[in-house]
Parts: sequence; structure tokens; C-alpha cells
Amino acid sequence: MTEPVLFAREGGVVTLTLNEPATRNAISPAIVESLVAHVRSINADLSVHCVILTGAGEGFSSGGNVKEMKERTGLFGGTPAEIRRGYLNGIQRIPLALYELEVPSIAAVNGAAIGAGCDLSLMCDIRIAGASAVFAESFMRVGLVSGDGGAWHLPRVVGLSKAYEMTFTGDFIKAEEAVRIGLASRCVPDAELMAEAMALARRIAAHPGHSLRLTKRLLRDSQHVSLPIALELASSAQALVQHTHDQHEAVSAFLDKRPPRFEDR
Repeated sequence: MTEPVLFAREGGVVTLTLNEPATRNAISPAIVESLVAHVRSINADLSVHCVILTGAGEGFSSGGNVKEMKERTGLFGGTPAEIRRGYLNGIQRIPLALYELEVPSIAAVNGAAIGAGCDLSLMCDIRIAGASAVFAESFMRVGLVSGDGGAWHLPRVVGLSKAYEMTFTGDFIKAEEAVRIGLASRCVPDAELMAEAMALARRIAAHPGHSLRLTKRLLRDSQHVSLPIALELASSAQALVQHTHDQHEAVSAFLDKRPPRFEDR
């Protein structure tokens, strides 16, 4: 049986590849289960320092399955109460899982990231776009609202005005425009996308694991609290990392002008 999400590892970097190219990686129940399970295992493995998320085939993710929309099956079938619970127990598990992903994440966006696929890229910390990448918050095109957390993520990435524009129009945003509006951090040739994502992931993963995980949590949580609380979170995280082996090793290596030897402790 084909794995819905492929798992590959190189050192401290894990690459997760959505692997249903026949539907251009539309978000299926199998993808939900696999992706959530991988996030859970990564959080438990302190030797993982960074994650790359990408799609197999010609696109990152086409979002919802339009055929199921038309036939009112799968996520789009049942009574209103059943549909609501289907979202809670289905696709909405992905934004919750990626929100709790402890290590930095990079979306390597190849081809189309449409609807829920666009939102999936937004759930990652960094987005690198291949030259042929295109993003669209396209729910209005099929008469839907963003049911997977895009209404929460998109304004935080591009600002409220641009989020309104993208959502109300459903316009397709090409890679260079995505960089201009902050939707992606860079645009690279398609053939170089994974190499660029891996190079960035390696640079991130070269840092101490505990410090990376606590820094990500601090950046995330500081967006939702007052400055005094953010400072308290920072001092608490600082107290923790200063008692890790790897933070002391980082300082020693810096002073000795040598590469550090981290042990994830």
C-alpha cells in the first residue's frame, strides 16, 4: 500500500512528502492521519531539528477534493452536525498538529497550493516557492469558507487587508508576487526547490535542539500575549536552555573557534 505521506530523514532534517499525486495531493483522510502521526513522532524525537513539507508530483496540494464536493461525499457529505464533526475530527487536526510541531518547519511549495493546500503551507513557519508555484485562498470559487484554519493563519502572514483581498477574490498568486506580499520568503527555480529547502533546513538544524524548540514556542506564544507575559516566557525559556549541555557546548565551541558537538541534551 502506498504511503499517503512519505517520511525521509537526513541527519536532523525530516522531509514529509504528501504522496497522493493523482489528486494533486488533495487533503484526504489518509493524509490527515499520516501527517498527524508523523508530527507526533517528530515531537517525541529530540534528534529531529527541522521539518520540510512538500508534495509529490506536479503540485503541493490542491486542497479539498472537488469531486467529493460535487457528490457531497467524504468531508462534504452528511448532516450539518455530521459535517461539523467531520471537520473537527478530520482536516482540522492538521492545523492543530502543525501548531504544536515543536521544531521549525519549511513548506517547499512546488506547483499549486490551492484552498486548503494554500492554508497547509501557511501552517509552516517558512515558505519557499518554486518558480511555478501558485497560491490561492480559493474557497469562494466553490462557494465555501475556509474550514481548516486559513482565516486564522492568512492575516498573520500577509496582513488583514491582503488576506481579505485574497479570500474575497480567490485570485491566484504567482511565486514572485507571493514573495512580494510576504506569503513566501523566497522564489527559486523549480529544479532547485528541494536543494534550497534542504540547505536552509540544514542551517537551522545545526543549532541546539532544545534551544530551537523553545525559541519556536517563544516566537509563537509571544504573538498572543502582552509584553510582560512575553518577557516572562522568555526568561523562563532562557533559564531552561542555560542548563542544557548543548547551550554550554555552543558557547565553548564559539570561544574555541571550532564546530560544536551537540548531543540533544
